[in-house]
Amino acid sequence: MCGRYYRQSDKQAIAEHFAANVYDFELHDSYNIAPQSTQPVIRVNRDSGERELAMMRWGLISYWSKDASGSGPKTGSSAINARSETIATSALYREAFRRRRCLVPASGFYEWKKLDLKHKQPYAIRVKDAPLCAFAGVWEAWRDKATQQTLETYSILTTEANELTATIHERMPVILPRRDYERWLAPFDTARPPVDLLRPYPAEEMIAWKVGSAVGNARNDSPELLAALEPQVC
Repeated sequence: MCGRYYRQSDKQAIAEHFAANVYDFELHDSYNIAPQSTQPVIRVNRDSGERELAMMRWGLISYWSKDASGSGPKTGSSAINARSETIATSALYREAFRRRRCLVPASGFYEWKKLDLKHKQPYAIRVKDAPLCAFAGVWEAWRDKATQQTLETYSILTTEANELTATIHERMPVILPRRDYERWLAPFDTARPPVDLLRPYPAEEMIAWKVGSAVGNARNDSPELLAALEPQVC
């Protein structure tokens, strides 16, 4: 699962890393990104064929959903993650996987290790020597029939944990190396989506470290959340 992540980059850094067009909106570092917040994603503009940065709400809502509250089955907050093992067949995700893939800019993510029945220890996890990376994502556009307004939402794909993350949690987000950005975003071959890219990122290229419990409160958003309680684990 990926229920929280963080991003240390402004929109110019994102535009340069992903070779994407950006538009006129504010975007700042965020150290505690939680579900239902609006965040930047990278997708391909269908008209121009170019990459663009778009702001979407985290928690995918299918185009056929009756409401956008997140209270219905398999909508909103319950759809922040998509399992890579079933995404090609899931009724909620299969069309988005074929036609509406995106990249989710991130610097790293948080995961909680279960210590006992009552206690969990949060960890921060990231790619070594990489201030910015990309989670594999899918997105949808939901239209309110009453107002004709459109809400765009996304989910982050997850896979089985690598050797490092498995010591903390059994799942992790799918992290794509830069060489695979083009294939993941390409919407042209809908009959053969890139399922081979849905694999754990190499453990030897990642690090993890214990952080404080303050990250558990989504209202907390500061660099101090990343302060290590102990030396990093490689």
